[in-house]
Amino acid sequence: MFHRPKWWRRLAVPVSVLLLSGSFAAPALAGGPTATVVDTARGHGDVVSFTFDDGPNPPDTLRLLDVLRRRHVRAVFCLWGDHVREHPEVVRRIVAGGHVLCNHSMHHDDFGPWTPEQIRADLVETSAVIRQAVPHARIPYFRAPYGSWGQSPQVAVELGMQPLGWRLAITDWEPPGADVLVQRLRDGITPGAVVLMHDGGGDRSQTVEAVDRIIPELRAQGWRLTLPRRRG
Repeated sequence: MFHRPKWWRRLAVPVSVLLLSGSFAAPALAGGPTATVVDTARGHGDVVSFTFDDGPNPPDTLRLLDVLRRRHVRAVFCLWGDHVREHPEVVRRIVAGGHVLCNHSMHHDDFGPWTPEQIRADLVETSAVIRQAVPHARIPYFRAPYGSWGQSPQVAVELGMQPLGWRLAITDWEPPGADVLVQRLRDGITPGAVVLMHDGGGDRSQTVEAVDRIIPELRAQGWRLTLPRRRG
């Protein structure tokens, strides 16, 4: 099972900040991605976006795709390159389901101390592996492992990807039970939030169950499930 370092818990907070400044953070082309990390859902009012990290991971990713199909929800899947190489057929299922892809690095390393050149090589390799599974796939987003961005936002922008953060992480990498996860979603979702959850990195059956249960509750309360904003 994948275990995140203890310092990760301190990162499960809003990350809507401009991560780069000065000459390194060159302005993006008009209409393109920016180095500002997106943590906001598209639309206004009671909107929320679901995102899932560390897959693909059968059978949990496949069960999650079934839930999202039945509930008519589109989500973002942040793909771990090593797992893509192991399960390309699941990536094809994600795309066939109408979901959006996100580059989540090749080996889930901490990018904090890495140089731009090291980061670029990793992201290029990851995108290439994804496109081996799904030729010509669009990969509009990038999310840094552990939320340790370092110099990665500007590199991602140069590769045509928008850095994608979150406002709510429900700490499902330490499975506390589906009931607890559902309550964390109830308590933590705020208008416009991008929610970080996991379909990979371990047994994610509790996350799948929680998602299946929370979607009808949210809809009954008037929430709309949308994708994240396209740019920061």
